[in-house]
Amino acid sequence: MARFTYTARDAGGAAQQGTIEAPSRREALRTLSARGLRPLAVTDTGGPAPAATKDVPSSASSARGASRGSRKLRLPFLDALSRLVTGGLSAGEGVRLLALRLQDPPLRALAAGLWERLSQGRTLSDAMADFPEVFDGQTTSLVAAGEATGSLKDVLHRLIRHLTEQRELRSRVVAALAYPVFVCVLAVGVILFFLFFLLPRIQGLLGSLGGKLPLATQLLVWIADFLLRYGLFFVVAGILGALAWWRTRATAAGRRTTDTWLLRLPFTGSYARRIMVLNFSHTVAILLENGITTAESLRLAERTITNLALRDTLHGAVDRVLEGESLATALGRTQLFPLLVLDQLAVGEQTGNLPASLHAIAEDSQREMTAWLQYFTRFVASIVLGLSFAFVAFLAYAIVSAVLEVSASFKF
Repeated sequence: MARFTYTARDAGGAAQQGTIEAPSRREALRTLSARGLRPLAVTDTGGPAPAATKDVPSSASSARGASRGSRKLRLPFLDALSRLVTGGLSAGEGVRLLALRLQDPPLRALAAGLWERLSQGRTLSDAMADFPEVFDGQTTSLVAAGEATGSLKDVLHRLIRHLTEQRELRSRVVAALAYPVFVCVLAVGVILFFLFFLLPRIQGLLGSLGGKLPLATQLLVWIADFLLRYGLFFVVAGILGALAWWRTRATAAGRRTTDTWLLRLPFTGSYARRIMVLNFSHTVAILLENGITTAESLRLAERTITNLALRDTLHGAVDRVLEGESLATALGRTQLFPLLVLDQLAVGEQTGNLPASLHAIAEDSQREMTAWLQYFTRFVASIVLGLSFAFVAFLAYAIVSAVLEVSASFKF
């Protein structure tokens, strides 16, 4: 039997320390969980080395494979863990069970890597910190707060709801942009079909009949010839431009420069500012509700901003808040937040109910974002359809006028 010292919290959240004898660290953790304690740290103080856990696939290769996982693993893993924790299992036992039961190989490797660390006496948040590509700082901080306060179940529920809302927003953005893109592709396909398939045949027919072509038909023929001769150069230039853009954004300085350019464009600039207000307010509200300090909440929320130009501006505002300036005043200096949002923040600060105000801001921002996306997609689709119909009408006019012109040249 080995002897272990432990630090744990009881059901009321009070910290307890002591020693326990068990054949292995795994058995020590199970014994503590059976006593209604939530282990925070378990250290072997003597005796034989703990037996290896044979029923859980915890190898170095699986841990490395999980560490190379993507952020897409975060929500399904937390959702599965939350169901087990809600059912009465401790977080450690839930992770161990997931390492055995999950069918998806990346998720199972992630659970095995976490259990390998938990079986060494580390906390769940500490273990998650070893997988930064899956769990960001916001997630690990929230889990740490839940472990410290004994409210991990509630933290997981709020975190899952927050991540689900973010995923649904991204889905709405993709769905909103899918229709304009489809209309653009369809319109370009129809136009190219007319220019490169029908027009040459009509042009050959009109040329065999003789007669002078109208100006509209000559312009149409010139456009087709120009695209046939130089279209490949435009395609190559577009590919090279995309590669140059990608390589520029691969560096921090280049990404900051391109993000600044994107802010100046009508759609991308408006979208970046709106999504920044939504993500910032929602993230800060979630963090504050779960016991994270204001300073750490602002810093973590700052990292969720993907546009580096906006992040730099927000970083200065957070610095002023940490120096003692009110949040509403500091954010107002950035000129990125609407006046109504700043008024809501000021009211929340004055009443001491800032999380509720931030939640209200996030809900309003999400409704405005949805309405704005719907308006944008309708506008773009209308413009694309209008231009397509105009070009098809011009195409029809050019062909019909050429036929009439050639027919009039015949003398009966």
